[in-house]
Amino acid sequence: MTYFGLSVSDKIDALEAAATSLGRPADLLEKDIWVVWALDALFDSPIGEHLVFKGGTSLSKAYRAIDRFSEDVDLTYDIREIIPELIDDPDNPYPSSRSQARKWTDIVRARLAEWIENQPFQILSGKIEEVGVDAKLKLEDDNIVLEYEAVRNGTGYVRPAVLLEFGARSTGEPAEHRKIVCDISEALPDLLTPIAHPRVMRAERTFWEKATAIHAYCLRGAFRGGDRYARHWYDLDCLDRAGIAATAISDRSLALDVGTHKRHFFRENDKLGNVIDYAKAVSGSLSLIPSGEARKALAHDYQQMIDAGLLQVDAVNFELMMDRLSILQERINSGSTK
Repeated sequence: MTYFGLSVSDKIDALEAAATSLGRPADLLEKDIWVVWALDALFDSPIGEHLVFKGGTSLSKAYRAIDRFSEDVDLTYDIREIIPELIDDPDNPYPSSRSQARKWTDIVRARLAEWIENQPFQILSGKIEEVGVDAKLKLEDDNIVLEYEAVRNGTGYVRPAVLLEFGARSTGEPAEHRKIVCDISEALPDLLTPIAHPRVMRAERTFWEKATAIHAYCLRGAFRGGDRYARHWYDLDCLDRAGIAATAISDRSLALDVGTHKRHFFRENDKLGNVIDYAKAVSGSLSLIPSGEARKALAHDYQQMIDAGLLQVDAVNFELMMDRLSILQERINSGSTK
């Protein structure tokens, strides 16, 4: 029997049984099914070969490197596909100047919004109609929100909707194909649930993406409105304990490539108004530990994540996590893999 073929009461029974077995909230297990369903629909389509699944959800679902529920889906559409006429060297898809970077960004944003509406939105709409699942789509800030009719309610921290966030300012490489299954299948293997086979950004690049995002937060000293940043610190700690951080630290060319990418496309200023130098950061001056009000805001967001049940097993104490990341910071800046 397929999950989507169950009655509402049987879905509730299945989710509750799995929640008891796995020690995870039923509403998160339900949302996870929709995450995998969306990934399958997109990567089993003609656009799948030019998409890359990345971010915290990929670390959880593809690499099992973090043990938390990551609720949204980050996707990159290959920049070489969206602005091919502007890229002279496909192996080095970066603009030659700041003004060119702005031009590329403006064109990418305009084309991406149109592409999202004409491609992934239509693909997902067709799949909803074909399968007959109880869900609907809407465009929100040039991203797609998949709203489903939830059979289980949670704390309110996690809404019954999957946010599909699209970007197109990188290649998403290095990437590899990975099999993605629903968490509920671990407890109920005979229940047929979605399976996806996306191209996934390698965890080492995701490490550097998150490390540089944390660095920018520390230098800004504040969250942006609506940000839920604590997940990045938790993920980095998990990547360290999984051994992925050591591999990433040893790959200096990858670190510099991430720094170059962020310098071109994610230019930010610190709290004094100075431009953040990502190349310098990944070359020995990375900051992972915020201070003052920024640290208090981070601790509050981390506790909210724990209270909502997003950390499934090893919800370490915030201060202990900061201590461990302080040591990781020293290792990154010294180039030590141990």
